[in-house]
Amino acid sequence: MGNRTGIEWTDATWNPVTGCTKVSAGCDHCYAATLARKRLRDVYLKGLPVVDSKENRADPFAVRIWPDRLDQPLRWTQPRMIFVNSMSDLFHVDIPDEFVLRVFDAMLAADWHVYQVLTKRPARAANFWNRYRATLGLTTIPSHIWMGTSIESDEVTYRTRHLRAVDASVRFLSCEPLIGPLSTLDLAEIQWVIGGGESGPGARPVDPHGRSRCAISVSGHRCRSSGSSGVAVRQSRAGDSWTANCGASIPCTLRHMLESSAHSGPYLSGRRS
Repeated sequence: MGNRTGIEWTDATWNPVTGCTKVSAGCDHCYAATLARKRLRDVYLKGLPVVDSKENRADPFAVRIWPDRLDQPLRWTQPRMIFVNSMSDLFHVDIPDEFVLRVFDAMLAADWHVYQVLTKRPARAANFWNRYRATLGLTTIPSHIWMGTSIESDEVTYRTRHLRAVDASVRFLSCEPLIGPLSTLDLAEIQWVIGGGESGPGARPVDPHGRSRCAISVSGHRCRSSGSSGVAVRQSRAGDSWTANCGASIPCTLRHMLESSAHSGPYLSGRRS
């Protein structure tokens, strides 16, 4: 959790939950697991895991909840964009509904921020919202709480269907690490897209000729490093071209989807305009 972050598409991270388990190929080289088991090991081992067992107590990346962190957004008085649970997944099966409700209460109370809730488990997110929207006194998740899912290849594009079942004002996708084509990706009702390649030891390279990488915002500009390939992609202000940092034209799958769609919205480069 930090007031500053090296993640290009957000301002700060907030981790009332830490720990996770792998669900798809995009998790293979999880940066959060590496951090938890190395630099943050001693910090995380101070807390008891949600599922208390000898194995989980010894695993710093077992799922843990941290109630003392719930008030952090209230203590940040300046508005900022906050990546929720950069070290976990709010909708992991081990996290009790009651605690997820407390996270939502905190986001609703400190509503001068924008929260990016990213999950690889959007089906549970949809079920949670349908079950507890009345408890929260809402019919739709408000526009300062963005709901997103991760899509790394065609194998998991079904997650967008589950995300659309979440009645949110803003839905977004994180297509990173982008490790395969997205030929079946449907961007209907998606307001924001992040893309990037994998980085770190063992990173799978991004195709430099464009079948499977992009780094853009649906309704604006987004320049994002594409990991080990060293490629960044940008949409021009005129909206009529896409270029790599080498100046070459980018014929990527997402480019064609976005150019042919009618997406528009009040967001530009991840900030409300």
